[in-house]
Amino acid sequence: MTQRTSVAIVKGPKSPTDNDIDGMVREAVTLAGGLNDIVRQGATVIIKPNLVAPATPDKGATTDRRVCKSLADQVRELGGRPIIAESSCIGVDTEESIHASRYDELREQGYEVVDLKGCPLVRVPVPQGKVLSELSLPQLVMDAAAIISVPKLKTHDQAPATLAMKNMKGILPDVLKKKFHTTYGVFQAVADLNTVVPPAFSVVDGIIGQEGFGPVFGTPIELDLIIADRNPVAVDTIAGLVMGIEPASMEITTRAAELGIGPMDPKSIDVVGSRIEDVRHRFKLESEALAEELSFPDGFELLFNEKACTGCRNGVLSTLKDLADEGGMDAVKNLRIIVGGMDSPPSPDAFRRTLLVGACTAQYRHLGEFVGGCPPNNVDIIAAMKQRPCS
Repeated sequence: MTQRTSVAIVKGPKSPTDNDIDGMVREAVTLAGGLNDIVRQGATVIIKPNLVAPATPDKGATTDRRVCKSLADQVRELGGRPIIAESSCIGVDTEESIHASRYDELREQGYEVVDLKGCPLVRVPVPQGKVLSELSLPQLVMDAAAIISVPKLKTHDQAPATLAMKNMKGILPDVLKKKFHTTYGVFQAVADLNTVVPPAFSVVDGIIGQEGFGPVFGTPIELDLIIADRNPVAVDTIAGLVMGIEPASMEITTRAAELGIGPMDPKSIDVVGSRIEDVRHRFKLESEALAEELSFPDGFELLFNEKACTGCRNGVLSTLKDLADEGGMDAVKNLRIIVGGMDSPPSPDAFRRTLLVGACTAQYRHLGEFVGGCPPNNVDIIAAMKQRPCS
């Protein structure tokens, strides 16, 4: 018989103050079972936000520092040592993300905020893994008594949404982040990861979410929500439903449920606080945003291989948005862009240019124009997009 769990949904006032947010987080934590049996006297608790890239709080791309501050205060009140820890996406300086999202203000107030990219690593076996057998993870994380995952409520360019379980990918060193895409397959790999570092508690920041071109370049959307639970599969299931996303379409949730991490059947999950139907807001997905917000010229094709990492995907999407903003989309007429490692070469196309983006496509560079790097610089991508063949 599946053990039931309770996911808390707390709706706050519009444009909540610092005190409002603290109250919302505390209410959600209490409704979801509290931290009393998770935080031990003197024990370290990792609070893991999503600081994927440098972005100001109003963009809806990064976890609101005030949510993490409230959690850190609650851990301190129970005698624990809270450490807010993150490693931004491949090729991004985490300290820049910390500054842009104002977590350096928490440092000034005496909170520990750590860049995991500088931490020593330890080898960790993954006995339940389907694609992983071993990982190198930060010693700081593995020595902690508990982890609290604090993701952002937002869409993602590789999955419908990036929530509590996907947020745990941010503890990985960059070389493993890349392998999760290029070697293992990110959906199953993230599920496997959560068997060895499952969050003891998850608190989803839905104060300002992001739809469309997530996880960085989407449209901010204010919902003033906090969603929390002890089980990451359950919280991702309910958060997805709040976004208008059915559980079966969320690959990571499905695979984690198959590994026994938690329930994804809404009938097995009790929702406390606000009702889903009272707070639901249908989020525009990345694929829908591409079709609606960017007008592509004839002959344009964008091929994201499932092994394409966030760095390359974000680079291509952001340069396309830049081109559109400057009225330069004619540059990609009759252009085929391929992103991510391929098991077989792309088919020849005599009528279009082929642009291969990122180090993973290097073996097929002879088939078109190639932009190297892991990930490449946006300046190089946009220069290649604008290049015209010789007449």
